[in-house]
Amino acid sequence: MIVTLSGVVTEKLGDTVVLEVQGLGYGLLVTNEDFGALVQDQKAKVYVYEHIRENSHDLFGFLKLDTKRLFEQLLDVNGVGPRMALSILSLGSVDDVQQALANGDVRFIQQANGVGKRIAERLIVELKDKVGLPGTNLESAGLLQSDSVVLKDDAAKGLVSLGYTPQDALLALQDVEVSLPTEERIRLALKGVRA
Repeated sequence: MIVTLSGVVTEKLGDTVVLEVQGLGYGLLVTNEDFGALVQDQKAKVYVYEHIRENSHDLFGFLKLDTKRLFEQLLDVNGVGPRMALSILSLGSVDDVQQALANGDVRFIQQANGVGKRIAERLIVELKDKVGLPGTNLESAGLLQSDSVVLKDDAAKGLVSLGYTPQDALLALQDVEVSLPTEERIRLALKGVRA
């Protein structure tokens, strides 16, 4: 397993950086931020994530260990592959992505290539407490009972009956005004409109 590589950046092609280590060139897929920070003909050390499949062997490189750790957290979410995770990390700095996850910013996450609303919501539900930043508390918003995904909100129950998972229902209602009638809250959540 390759954990780190140290060498000279010899080429930058599209989203790939070639890092030459003792005469061997490694093609590394990197985030936009790292692509800009890596300078041709300069030495660099990168943390590596290897993704091996039947027909390919991809290397993903990160200048900071924190970025690699967040990348691996993204991969733990069902439906997120390495290229999608890299696309999410390319939306901004690690801090920007962590803050978006902590705050439940679905629209920010959806800007990444291939990320739809469902995956963005799943990422937020699964990672908001793991990124180490304070965010929106679903319990204090009156949507979630402590230590469980037991719904006590009629609008959330309505969304679940329409096929939403409890987590997706809570996220869809997160910014919808609680004082509105139940039917109106469901309608707004389904439209993705925030009142």
